[in-house]
Amino acid sequence: MTTEWHDVGASADVSEDMPLTTKLGDKEIGVYRLKGQYYALEDVCPHAYALLSQGFVMNDEIECPLHGARWNICSGKMTAEPGGRDLRCYPCKEENGRVLIQATAT
Repeated sequence: MTTEWHDVGASADVSEDMPLTTKLGDKEIGVYRLKGQYYALEDVCPHAYALLSQGFVMNDEIECPLHGARWNICSGKMTAEPGGRDLRCYPCKEENGRVLIQATAT
């Protein structure tokens, strides 16, 4: 399998406080915008199933809507338990009004 850039939506659909939820193959990914930059993270809480993109964006962190665990959106690093581990990050960019994520769709 090869890693490719995937168009996942319009950049206008991602705001500072409202991430975009997308799926590439079996991967659920949340897309965030902070200070004009786009970031893509694994979207499922590792502690127990919850979509993080439905959580609360506070400064540069996303908080799990069920358990309160938090991660840094820019790095995927866990900042508050009970998350269990860091999140996988995906290269993300904006081109011509579209958000692109680099990943292998499996």
